[in-house]
Amino acid sequence: MYSFIEREKANFPVAVMCRVLGVNRTSFHAWRSRPPSDRTLADMWLTEQITAIHRDTRRVYGAPRIHAELRMTYGIRVGKKRVERLMRNAGISGLVPKKRGRTSISVPGVRVADDLVERRFSPSVPNVLWVADITYLRTWEGWLYLAAVMDPAAGLSAGRWRIICAPTCPWRPCGWRSRRRGQVPA
Repeated sequence: MYSFIEREKANFPVAVMCRVLGVNRTSFHAWRSRPPSDRTLADMWLTEQITAIHRDTRRVYGAPRIHAELRMTYGIRVGKKRVERLMRNAGISGLVPKKRGRTSISVPGVRVADDLVERRFSPSVPNVLWVADITYLRTWEGWLYLAAVMDPAAGLSAGRWRIICAPTCPWRPCGWRSRRRGQVPA
């Protein structure tokens, strides 16, 4: 109650807030002049330690890891819920893993592409079969799409790959890369 009154005293008179909240005005003024308790001082010191650990771990660690770090590395015995509370009050949170979405969604009535090679991926001569795949990777600049096309008879030496950049990619255009000259996939 007292901290609320302290925050709002610029907007409302202290006497009115104390009367509305049912708090004695002299108790509020005594609270203001009293030095912080040992628990408050310990919480402030512990918040500094938590902030330092959080900063040193590139803002990745959450409450369980910071709690373990305090206990194992620094020998500070403190409860995990207290660490959670102090992190919440300081506005610190660990890195939350993103939920992965489904990439293959089957739709009833939609036919899957036919298997034209009948699962035989080892042709005896080159330029008879080309296989391809595409994937996407999350980067700091955005999504990066990677498409690979290769001739399995020639092995990796005939491999080709194309990097299709995200719209904000700084090194556009990427284009084709090949280990063997003169061959372009059809």
